[in-house]
Amino acid sequence: MVNYLLAGGGTAGHVNPLLAVADQIRMDDPSASILALGTREGLEARLVPERGYELATVERLPFPRKPGRYAVTFPLRLNRAVRQVSRLLVDRKIDVVIGFGGYASAPAYLAAKRSGVPVVVHEANALPGFANKLGARFAAINAVAFANTKLRDAIHVGMPLRAEIADLGSTELDSPERDLIRSSARDHFGLDQSGSVLLVTGGSLGAKRINDAVLAAKPLLYAAGIQVLHIVGGRSELEPVREPGYVRITYCDRMDLAIAAANFAVSRAGASTVCEFAAVGLPAVFVPYPVGNGEQRFNVESLIAAEGGIMVEDAQFDASWIGQNLIPLISNSKQVAAMARKSRAKGILDASERLVRLAKGVLRR
Repeated sequence: MVNYLLAGGGTAGHVNPLLAVADQIRMDDPSASILALGTREGLEARLVPERGYELATVERLPFPRKPGRYAVTFPLRLNRAVRQVSRLLVDRKIDVVIGFGGYASAPAYLAAKRSGVPVVVHEANALPGFANKLGARFAAINAVAFANTKLRDAIHVGMPLRAEIADLGSTELDSPERDLIRSSARDHFGLDQSGSVLLVTGGSLGAKRINDAVLAAKPLLYAAGIQVLHIVGGRSELEPVREPGYVRITYCDRMDLAIAAANFAVSRAGASTVCEFAAVGLPAVFVPYPVGNGEQRFNVESLIAAEGGIMVEDAQFDASWIGQNLIPLISNSKQVAAMARKSRAKGILDASERLVRLAKGVLRR
C-alpha cells in the first residue's frame, strides 16, 4: 500500500487540483492511503472532508513581507509546523508528498526534506508562488500547469481537473451529448433553454469590479437576449436572485454544470478557471486580478495568443465595455463557435493521470 500526503489549500485554485489528484489516486489504487494537509481557514477545511478525504491541518503562515512581531515569530512558528508535519510523515509512513502550493505546502516540503521523503511539486500558476519555489529546489519532480512556468526542470502536465470537468471536456462541442448536458445544466439553474448564457465568475471569493460591471449592464444584456448566470463569490454582500434571464448565486459547488450551461464567460484569470474553460472549450473574457504579482496575466497568455479568449484590464471592464464589446461578440455565433474550438485545442484533460504517473515513478527510484 502506498501512503500519500497531498499538501495545499487556501482558495479553490489550490484545493481543486489536490482533490482531482486524490480522486485519480483512489481510482488507480483503491488500497492507497491519502491524507490531505491544509489549514483550518482555507476552503479545504470544508471541501476535503466533503469529498471523503481525511484532512490534517497546520497553522496558516503567510511569508512575512514587512518587519514586525509576526516576522520575528515566523521562523519559530514555521519550525513548529515543520516538526508537526515530520511527525505525521513518520506516524502515517508517508511514501511521497505531492504539494500544490499554498500555506500548508512549505512546512510539508521542509518536513519531507528532513525525513528523506520524495517530493512532487505541482505549480498551478504561470508565476510560481513562494512555497513552490522553495519546494522546487529539492523536489524529485516539478510539474506545471502552464508551459511558460519557470521552475527547475519543469514538466508540463497541465492542470489536474475534477472528473466532472474532464468528462464534460471529453464530449464534442457540437455533439448531441454536449447538447443534452447543456440542457440538463440549464434546468439545474432555472435558465431558459433557448438563447445564449453568459457565465460570470470572479472565483471562489468573487470580484467586486466584475460584479458591479455586470449588474450595471443587466438591462443591456437583457435587451440583447443574453441570459446571465452570475456567481458573485463568498465576499460579496449581494443576495442570491432568480429572475427571468438572470440567476445570481454566492458560491457554486457544481461548476461543471455552470460551465456546461454557458456559451461564453467573464472571469478572473485564475489558473484553475483558465484551464477548466480551455478543457471544455468555453471562450471567455478574462479580467486579470490587478493586485499581487500579476500571475493571472501570464496564466491566460497562451490561450489569448491562440484566440480562445480575450483579455481586458480591470480598470477598463465596466458596463460601457460590456455594451460596446462583449454583447456584440456573444451575439456573433460564428465567432463564438470559432473561439470555442480554439479554446478547446489548448485544453489538457489527463493532467491528473500524468501527475500521478510521475509520483509513482518517484516511488520506484
